[in-house]
Amino acid sequence: MHLRLISWFFIILNFMEYIGSQNASRGRRQRRMHPNVSQGCQGGCATCSDYNGCLSCKPRLFFVLERIGMKQIGVCLSSCPSGYYGTRYPDINKCTKCKADCDTCFNKNFCTKCKSGFYLHLGKCLDSCPEGLEANNHTMECVSIVHCEASEWSPWSPCTKKGKTCGFKRGTETRVREIIQHPSAKGNLCPPTSETRKCTVQRKKCQKGERGRTVWRRKTAGMRRERSSRPLTVFS
Repeated sequence: MHLRLISWFFIILNFMEYIGSQNASRGRRQRRMHPNVSQGCQGGCATCSDYNGCLSCKPRLFFVLERIGMKQIGVCLSSCPSGYYGTRYPDINKCTKCKADCDTCFNKNFCTKCKSGFYLHLGKCLDSCPEGLEANNHTMECVSIVHCEASEWSPWSPCTKKGKTCGFKRGTETRVREIIQHPSAKGNLCPPTSETRKCTVQRKKCQKGERGRTVWRRKTAGMRRERSSRPLTVFS
């Protein structure tokens, strides 16, 4: 009887040792896969793994997966990188990737900058702008079409001819206006900024110092005609 009890005792003892060794072995495997991170983690990690990097982050930091070749490593950052937006949850703050055509975004439905070849409009990235808008290739946004705007016409200038204001009856007068808003690429073109028309004035003689070349030539030609029409005087 005593021998039977002793045998059962050793059997139970050996079984407990076996269970303990299995638990220890499982614990070592778990520590190799997901070691406790509160000690030895760097870069803002709260928990970490030698293989997967950060598993969770310290307060106020964002968790994001970075791809290195075929492997993804968890990192903890103070703000999300370009192409991601941050979302805060009670248990974790994480970075989520923006849509494929979006370079930076506020959330999954609102882009703030598009990738090359797309134009930003109301938080969305479009390959062409809607009707009534045009693409700005500098800012890569869809913007309103701007038409040309001109100021009012100035008063007509004095009637002149070859820069003179006297000694003629018919001349020209001019008025001008300024461009106050240049058009965008699809905007209406600007109108002419000057106009000239013929004008008629009462002929008046030029004062001394104002005599124009046209008047002087006309007077000289008249004197020549007068001289050529005089009869020749023959002296004996």
